[in-house]
Amino acid sequence: MAAVQMQPTQGQPGQHPPPPPQAPQGQALPGQAPPVQFMEKPNVVGCPPGLEYLTQIDQILIHQQLELLEVVTGFETKNRYAIKNSMGQQVYFAQEESDCCMRQCCGPQRGFTMHITDNLGQEVIRIQREFKFCAGCCWCANCNCCAMEIVIESPPGQVVGSMKQSCSSWVPKYDIMDANEQVIFNVTGPCCVCDGPCCTADQEFLVTSPSTGSEVGKISKQYAGFAKEMFTSVANFGVSFPMDLDVRMKAVMIGATFLIDFMFFENKNNS
Repeated sequence: MAAVQMQPTQGQPGQHPPPPPQAPQGQALPGQAPPVQFMEKPNVVGCPPGLEYLTQIDQILIHQQLELLEVVTGFETKNRYAIKNSMGQQVYFAQEESDCCMRQCCGPQRGFTMHITDNLGQEVIRIQREFKFCAGCCWCANCNCCAMEIVIESPPGQVVGSMKQSCSSWVPKYDIMDANEQVIFNVTGPCCVCDGPCCTADQEFLVTSPSTGSEVGKISKQYAGFAKEMFTSVANFGVSFPMDLDVRMKAVMIGATFLIDFMFFENKNNS
């Protein structure tokens, strides 16, 4: 009688396991994070290197990355941010550089350097914040030693502008300046900056023209959801500006967002 030939079955010794299921291009399998989409670098002549992306953007989304070690232990870690366009495509990535002892002891008052890299890993913007022991009070901000300030360089080493806290009786106010320290925009925050799980409205810092007072842009801290607001200092921001604004000033407005974040929304783990 002829022998019956058996077909190999899945999992039989000597057989390779079936390949894992593949997700369609640009999509994620259930339970997996969606793949990162990157904005294509435009070809622009005469633009500062690395800022070409900003020529086609009038809105930026800044998403702080969740740090599990910080959530579980309360140990303050270096902040990281994904910077995206309105379509969710990553434009830049920001990484904080700061001293460990200063992060634990000084919390959101700490000095830091923020390195912003493009999608090729090249640093295109550098943001410097000096540590000031007595700074932050809006009543005393007319004195340089008491005014919070942040300086933006692009390319690194070449200052393109800064944002400095200005004196006010109650609401937070700032001046956005160019490389020559000429005031280009004023920034005015809400009367009461509300940060927490019950503050579901966006916290808006209006950017206005110093000559006309008309609104030209906005920096908004967006509500991140009850759990994130309750247990973490993760913050999401939206920054809007005119499409035809000089890309250097767009970079300064991005840098201004980090000063606002540290002054008002980076204190949950240090309070």
